Amino acid sequence: MLDRWLRQLRSRFQPPPTPDNAWRGALVSCPLARRLDAGRQEQLRELVGHFLVRKRFHALAGAELTERMRLLIAMQACLPALQMGVRALRGWREILIYPGEFKVRRSHHDEHSGVVSESEDVLIGEAWERGPLVLSLADVQLDLEQPWDGYHVIAHEIAHKLDMLDGPPDGVPLLPKHIPRRAWIDAFQRAYDNLVAECTRGRPTEIDPYGAESADEYFAVVSELHWSQPGVLRRAEPAVADLLDAYYGPSPAPH
Repeated sequence: MLDRWLRQLRSRFQPPPTPDNAWRGALVSCPLARRLDAGRQEQLRELVGHFLVRKRFHALAGAELTERMRLLIAMQACLPALQMGVRALRGWREILIYPGEFKVRRSHHDEHSGVVSESEDVLIGEAWERGPLVLSLADVQLDLEQPWDGYHVIAHEIAHKLDMLDGPPDGVPLLPKHIPRRAWIDAFQRAYDNLVAECTRGRPTEIDPYGAESADEYFAVVSELHWSQPGVLRRAEPAVADLLDAYYGPSPAPH
């Protein structure tokens, strides 16, 4: 009786599965998901179902958002959470979709002078702490068409979301028990310092120099490499590559 009750309770909260035709079509269009083994594809399909039920999409500034593209965005957003499950996607609900690059106005307060300055950034993605995920549709499409170029806007922004699960982003996400926090901090700090030093000297780097902006941006940048060019990441920072394999699971991208 208890087993039957538990099955009924689970089915009550289980989202409806993505229709077979829609799922197969999305797999064709998403090389990363297509390269997963059958078991991980089924896990992804279940996670995507939860994502589509729990998240709200908003198309802004004339963006045309089809059901197929919603599914493809959900699929790519769930890939980084595949190993951790649905709880890794908690704490936020909204996804804002612009047709392309979008502008964000920021204020900066100088603690020494007291001066407040305004600036305007042009972005392709942004993740707000306990707020929306913001994406450029053109860049999402580009990542589907060129998945192995070292860049992946959704992977980058979901890395920030994962980093924010335990507070403001600092490059140290909420880690599973099999990853020692000290090992993560030591390896990532060394790698981040290496990138900052190389950028300061003006040397070319295999890791995007944008990762030298801060520890949290470094985590997001190497997360992009994990999903798009894991061989480059392993060549540049093997200890970081090992930790991301343990955190995200093995990358389905070509090595």
